Amino acid sequence: MDNLYANVPDQAIEELTDVLINNPSIRVERIVSNGQSSPDGFWYEQTETEWVVLLSGKASLRFEERDEIFNMKRGDFVEIPAGVRHRVDSTSKTEATIWLAIFYAPDKKTPDT
Repeated sequence: MDNLYANVPDQAIEELTDVLINNPSIRVERIVSNGQSSPDGFWYEQTETEWVVLLSGKASLRFEERDEIFNMKRGDFVEIPAGVRHRVDSTSKTEATIWLAIFYAPDKKTPDT
């Protein structure tokens, strides 16, 4: 047994990512941010769908296509479909931002019959 809130650094220069589950169908990660954000001009564009929930702290996610920002607080979650360009605009600098991210293969489209 382990705890999602264990071994959380007070401050860190880089994000901390712990892979909790990793198999061919799913990957679960705990990510701890302390004021980090995506580098200027960088966008994530993943081949997997990501479902992410904020367990503590605050964060802002930006989605390129809609030029929309989601200001997230504890308990907020979002599903990010594969191929959707997004970035972390900011995370809290005063408290640890703890994410639980679940990555899985996108739904396969079936042709209309």
